[in-house]
Amino acid sequence: MTPRTQRRARRPVIAIDGPAGAGKSSLAARLARKLGYVNIESGAMYRALALKAIETSVSLDDEAALAALARKSRIELKPGASGNRVRLDGRDVSRRIRRHDVTDAASRLSVHPAVRRWMVARQREMGARGGVIMEGRDIGTKVFPRAEVKIFLDAAPEVRGRRRLRQQPGKTAPPARKVLDELRRRDLRDRSRAHSPLVPAPDAVVLDSTALSLRQVVARVEALLAEKLAPARSRRRTRTPRPS
Repeated sequence: MTPRTQRRARRPVIAIDGPAGAGKSSLAARLARKLGYVNIESGAMYRALALKAIETSVSLDDEAALAALARKSRIELKPGASGNRVRLDGRDVSRRIRRHDVTDAASRLSVHPAVRRWMVARQREMGARGGVIMEGRDIGTKVFPRAEVKIFLDAAPEVRGRRRLRQQPGKTAPPARKVLDELRRRDLRDRSRAHSPLVPAPDAVVLDSTALSLRQVVARVEALLAEKLAPARSRRRTRTPRPS
């Protein structure tokens, strides 16, 4: 197989960006199951590193120490029937990283350029062969700027706050007002950071999920994929031979 054929055979990359609580993870998981793609949760990777920082008492403000910690870490995403299992240095941390303290810590360490560079390199390795759905905050702008499909999923802060609250394990869930306040602070950090801020890619399709169910969001994105990915296949099928 020639390099040109290999490029043609590569399956697409679908990039889903957006703020916390917009529904990126749920959308990515549904699409990955339907398409047979690999679902790469960039947020889970940041959370796993944040958990390690908490457990090893590494300051979330110490960029050099966090980058050194990342280089010594092994973060794996293992597909399962109910979504990815997240392993940190061989240990399953899937449930622990969803708690509020880890989510907050992940947002704080994600502002550091050295940490993001390490994450971007790992994420590009994981998605190099295509056939992946990757969700995060800078996938379409930084990690895979040439992704075949880019979606920016958004929703009103109050709706995202309620969704985020439902994700918290029952006894550890903080008050609703605290969740919403932290989400707004996180939005500000994500959108105003100097390195890879949260913004839609110029060629991304912006989808507001405020008044939509997950099923409706999935249906709209499936229609978008059919529109964006089908034309190239149709052109190849209908191409007529040149007259001799």
